[in-house]
Amino acid sequence: MTPAEIAVVALVAGGTFFAIVAAVGVLRLPDLYTRTHAASKSDTLGAVLSLGAVAVAFGGDVSTLKTVFLLLFMFVTNPTAAHAIARAAYDQGIEPWTADDAGGESES
Repeated sequence: MTPAEIAVVALVAGGTFFAIVAAVGVLRLPDLYTRTHAASKSDTLGAVLSLGAVAVAFGGDVSTLKTVFLLLFMFVTNPTAAHAIARAAYDQGIEPWTADDAGGESES
């Protein structure tokens, strides 16, 4: 295996890991704010790593430049969109989850 192939495999593995972490976070976390956080951070990193693997696999082609521009676009827009969603939820009065919402446990 060449160093470029090793880099592609490592980037794809990292991207897949963070995409799975994002999916688990969206499914398991209790409210909109924490789900948005999981999706924006982990999913952005997973997509950036995967697109980095594509850029390395393309080599020094024009497609690499296009992939890098897409990577930068996603790196900027994904967190911005997540912030806009969380801000809209806050403006609508959606309350964040707290330990008191867990139920079943009382402090004595």
